[in-house]
Amino acid sequence: MAEVFFYHLTRSPLEATLPMLLEKSRAAGWRVLVRGGDAARLDWLDERLWLVPEDGFLPHGLAGGPHDSAQPVLLSAEAGPPANGAQALICVDGARADPAEIDGFTRVSILFDGNDAAAVAAARDQWRALTDAGAPARYWSQESGNWAEKASKNV
Repeated sequence: MAEVFFYHLTRSPLEATLPMLLEKSRAAGWRVLVRGGDAARLDWLDERLWLVPEDGFLPHGLAGGPHDSAQPVLLSAEAGPPANGAQALICVDGARADPAEIDGFTRVSILFDGNDAAAVAAARDQWRALTDAGAPARYWSQESGNWAEKASKNV
């Protein structure tokens, strides 16, 4: 079963944290599916990802193109099996990971805005659903300025 990492964003915005996680995932040799809650927001993220990293290149694409299966990082608002054969799933902007699907991934990450009460409540609900299904989960916060693991379950 995939290990699930919850990232409570309080100091860095999504557009700063996501590229870091994508680079680490790619360094591990994983293809990545970024699942978003809104297609327009994914278009915005797509534009931002072309601007980082400053000293490199982060190859990616939006789902629905002719080369989805070849994309090392695929952005999609749709649930379901990843067209690019991703080993890592990163959910942003309220997108959810279903407990039944996480066995197909090596790592699942849930990024949520700690300044948005609804996003925090949704992340807590997602934590319960995934850990109640037996998924090993770790909760990371950046309250102190650096990322620190604050809680874990089933690990």
